[in-house]
Amino acid sequence: MSMTDPLGDMLTRIRNGQRAHKSNVIAPASKLRANVLEVLKREGFIRSYSQYEVRAGINELRIELKYHEGDPVIRQISRVSTPGRRVYSKIKDLSRIYNGLGISILSTPRGVMSDAEARAANVGGEVLCQVF
Repeated sequence: MSMTDPLGDMLTRIRNGQRAHKSNVIAPASKLRANVLEVLKREGFIRSYSQYEVRAGINELRIELKYHEGDPVIRQISRVSTPGRRVYSKIKDLSRIYNGLGISILSTPRGVMSDAEARAANVGGEVLCQVF
């Protein structure tokens, strides 16, 4: 059976891993997932991630989770745009998450980026998820 929401699955793995205080979690690899993880790493929500080959043609991502004084850095991570309901936003309509403490991750024509980077580039797109 195929997975209907691969990005939502990865976000759930991160959420569950941090609740269980795991040091890292593993998720199947794709370009979109790697791009979202790159934004999370750039913004300081995860330590790092690496992609490795399990067997010929099958790759996985190892995500190193980040903690501060024993508490997870990611307090809340949620999917906004789902396969059944896509959410698009112009840059002027994009709201701030927790008054700028959190981020939204967007898929734009210029690639996957955070809301601050999208504002700087003055480009809107599909709101993939919100992280605080």
